[in-house]
Amino acid sequence: MQTHLQVLSEDEQSQVHERSLRILARTGVRVDTTRGRRILKDAGAQVDENTRIVRIPQNMIEQTLALVPKNFTLGARRAGWDLPLNTGECNLLLDGEGTSVLDRKSGKHRDATFHDWLEATRLADALDDIGIYWRIIQATDRGDTIGNYVDYLVTLFRNFSKHIQDPIYAKEQAPWFLEILQTVFGPKDTIRQKHPVSYVLCPQSPLVIDEIYTDAYLELVGWNIPVAIMPMPLMGATAPASLISTVILANCEVLATLCLVQAAEPGVPIIYAPVSALMDPRSGMLKSDAIESGVLGAATIEMGRYYGLPVETTGAGTGQFVPNIQSGYERALSALLSMLSWPDILVGAGLLGSAMILSLEQMLIDTETFRMCKQAHRGIVSGDEKWLDEVIDRVGPGGHFLDHPSTVSAVRGGEWYINRLGVNTSLEEWEAAGRPDIMEESREAVDRILSTHQPLVLDEGIDRELERIRKRAADSLS
Repeated sequence: MQTHLQVLSEDEQSQVHERSLRILARTGVRVDTTRGRRILKDAGAQVDENTRIVRIPQNMIEQTLALVPKNFTLGARRAGWDLPLNTGECNLLLDGEGTSVLDRKSGKHRDATFHDWLEATRLADALDDIGIYWRIIQATDRGDTIGNYVDYLVTLFRNFSKHIQDPIYAKEQAPWFLEILQTVFGPKDTIRQKHPVSYVLCPQSPLVIDEIYTDAYLELVGWNIPVAIMPMPLMGATAPASLISTVILANCEVLATLCLVQAAEPGVPIIYAPVSALMDPRSGMLKSDAIESGVLGAATIEMGRYYGLPVETTGAGTGQFVPNIQSGYERALSALLSMLSWPDILVGAGLLGSAMILSLEQMLIDTETFRMCKQAHRGIVSGDEKWLDEVIDRVGPGGHFLDHPSTVSAVRGGEWYINRLGVNTSLEEWEAAGRPDIMEESREAVDRILSTHQPLVLDEGIDRELERIRKRAADSLS
């Protein structure tokens, strides 16, 4: 039986839903996008143009939930890497978007560069445990021009071949984004069916659907691009000061945004994806090390399952600025809580310092933690070949099972997890090797992977066309 964590009872899940419905019908949400208010009004919501408050009736929410696709696949350029959601699998996603880097050569913190982003992207492409891309850092040596944005996209598709989840940051980026998608993946119908990219849409807590990012998303309507709806309420600051009320607020924000997205494009795939967190009472800032974040992650998964939707959540944060004992236990404990509730997608690989500092060594450590959490969720398998009572009979009192074929079979069949990082030798061997620690091992592994990994090459004609698009975007600034 699989190991499973439950933090909300069925009655509590129903209450979260019912209380959310009442809040959305009574209090509503502020919708700052004119286009979004018009879409919601046409779908049956009550709109006050003076206050921009939109109240959503219960029947509209329930009808919308009934129409949302429950099963779909996130596509990828690389063969064999399409990810079906809501089928019992869990995938690791990069964290995002940091602004600084822990330099693995100097050991010092510095501003993030485009080269750092590229190294992180290539490393993620090489690691089989990471199935989905996020922009893990913002390069401080690049501006927000269309030319830089297009260069970023072209470089991304040249260096990452699994699923990409990314927003666009302004309406002006949408035509370039869609042109590059068609160049890489083919015509609109192919993109609609394959879902090679998905979109992150973040309503603002409490109860606001913003203008800029929402209008940017609405430029993609008609392309059937899956949407991960990701409010980020902060308990005690932008959310009330209790765990269950934070769950309710996040649920309200997901449901309101879901109604807008579905009204704009009926049937578009949705991922239930709140990332709820806690305020640090000592500073008023994000408390990234909070064990309660893992509990909130588990509650997010349960509410997504309540609606029958695929779920994306986090639970691997730390406030520490370097990989060490503190960052290790904080990230592992909260990740385990989320993983035992089993999301479709777990966010959180590669960043330290409240998700602001990139560490490539930490990315490797996070993938190791992810593998161990998956093994913990696997639980105890009790199929016919697992009981082995006849083996106990044959070996008998005082014997051993070291050379029995069932032991070899179990080792190879995943009955226990064999770690890929860390000390796996005797004390004498470890001391003879110079007493290496996990940071040294991870650093060497990062360098080895980056020096040997070759990303999946784009078709020559596709690459030439991407280069023409990149040059056209650069020339548009001159």
